[in-house]
Amino acid sequence: MPRSPIAFAADDISTLAKSLRTELTTLGQVPSHVQLLNMLARATGHANFQHLRASAEAAGPAPVMEGAPVTLAPRAAEPSPDMRRAHRAAGFFDAEKRLVSWPAKTNLQELCLWALWARLPAERSFTEREISMLIESWHLFGDRALLRREMVDYGMVRRTQDGRDYRRVERKPPPELRPLLEAIG
Repeated sequence: MPRSPIAFAADDISTLAKSLRTELTTLGQVPSHVQLLNMLARATGHANFQHLRASAEAAGPAPVMEGAPVTLAPRAAEPSPDMRRAHRAAGFFDAEKRLVSWPAKTNLQELCLWALWARLPAERSFTEREISMLIESWHLFGDRALLRREMVDYGMVRRTQDGRDYRRVERKPPPELRPLLEAIG
């Protein structure tokens, strides 16, 4: 079965390199072909390589002639933020930027987690205790373990198998994050 080429573009080569370095350091071994494809896909904001492939297939085939230089597909326009969603998520934060309660709706939960992700220092390693203390100071409903686990499940934070090392994953946040952060100060 012939392989169809998949266009690959990164908004910032430096962010791509940092993301790959972090994933390779966390992995601690030479990655397999599939692991490397997933790392590259995640560095550009996709969930995994299958998500990147599906996005490329939805955009249509990329014609590449043998021996011709590969050109990257033009980037799609940035989606406009859903201001209503950002405003609703902002209602879950108090004046000190603390998450007051856990939203019932999944799409609001994710956006609230992005606001916490934005406060995590990039390129820093945390122990479970350190990240839990940070999260504890950012919310008022007393379930730091829930927030920590959800950030890992959404791929915003990566932890080692033994749970001793936590790191923020550099990903492209949703367009609603900026208006949410502006709304909560």
